[in-house]
Amino acid sequence: MRSIEDLLAHTELADSPSARLDVELLLADALGKPRSYLHTWPERELEDAQLAQFTAAIERRRAGEPVAYILGQQGFWSLQLEVATHTLIPRPDTELLVEAALALLPATPAQVLDLGTGTGAIALALASERPAWQVTGVDRVSEAVQLAQRNGQRLQLANARFVTSHWFSELSGQRYALIVSNPPYIAADDQHLGQGDVRFEPSSALVAGADGLDDIRLIIAQAPEFLSPGGWLLLEHGFDQAAAVRDLLRARGFVQVASQRDLGGHERISLGQFAHA
Repeated sequence: MRSIEDLLAHTELADSPSARLDVELLLADALGKPRSYLHTWPERELEDAQLAQFTAAIERRRAGEPVAYILGQQGFWSLQLEVATHTLIPRPDTELLVEAALALLPATPAQVLDLGTGTGAIALALASERPAWQVTGVDRVSEAVQLAQRNGQRLQLANARFVTSHWFSELSGQRYALIVSNPPYIAADDQHLGQGDVRFEPSSALVAGADGLDDIRLIIAQAPEFLSPGGWLLLEHGFDQAAAVRDLLRARGFVQVASQRDLGGHERISLGQFAHA
């Protein structure tokens, strides 16, 4: 038998940048308790099944598998979301996209589109903050759409719906006041694809051609057909892609084009408004 205190003191995860947090999350999950329990009851000894679950989870993490995939869930915005290996893991950087979207439109009825929704993180965060908005999330991977639907049902967010669509392919005739997207934006030869958590994430949700801009080009080119007059397009992109994305937006006729920085000081999102002739 081993205690919580013993396991916290002697479980090592040498290759993880968040080793202590990882251990605590996996141990709390094995116990079926919140992390605060670990420090309230450090002398508590684990049952054999709990210890076996924790040990197996630690081995998966040592092999590099992301904690979110091991737990099957990840926090984003104010929500707890189910995650799976056919979707990206929602990241704190993407919360900047949510903040910017909320600032663009009033809290009155509006049609909003989230392209490449994955877990539904962006769509559900917006739906939770703006009950009057009708938010549609689309993804070309049907399993991702089903996952997003489960998240929406569990969170009881009836103003979010999810559709299988490759970008705009199944949205003919629809118009939106706001289109948001965190599309693939990593170049095919980027060395980071072989490092850290992204090794375990689906490459189709990460890679977008030789310069990482293929999907962003497509979205910018097609978005005006689906925007209401004066509608906005808001995109997350790589830390060094802002200037290129702004150029693409302006070339397609968007105005009020701008970029915003993340907490690390990188230009992480860009946006523009399309005024129909």
